[in-house]
Amino acid sequence: MSLPPHPARPAPACTCAPTVPKASAPAGGGDPEGAAGRFGPTHALILLIAVLGLGTGLFLAGTELETVFALLGGCGAIGAATLTAAGGGRRLMGLFVEAAVRSGAGK
Repeated sequence: MSLPPHPARPAPACTCAPTVPKASAPAGGGDPEGAAGRFGPTHALILLIAVLGLGTGLFLAGTELETVFALLGGCGAIGAATLTAAGGGRRLMGLFVEAAVRSGAGK
């Protein structure tokens, strides 16, 4: 069985990737929204399912419940620290301030 012949001319360039206009790109050449704008509800749902699956798997494997909570709490702390470092801490601080204001207002 032989392979099909290759075309004589090169394939056209892929145009499926969106291009960023030069006017909306930041001075550093990075993403216009920055690192803080990329974590959305879909990512939160994926993380929730992963944590629940990991906890269930550890419990079904015979790990003590205290150890499962300690491991998942450690993973959550590492994730929160990573998001804080990547976002400059502004979003996390905003959440803390909002929680303090709401608790002070009795909501």
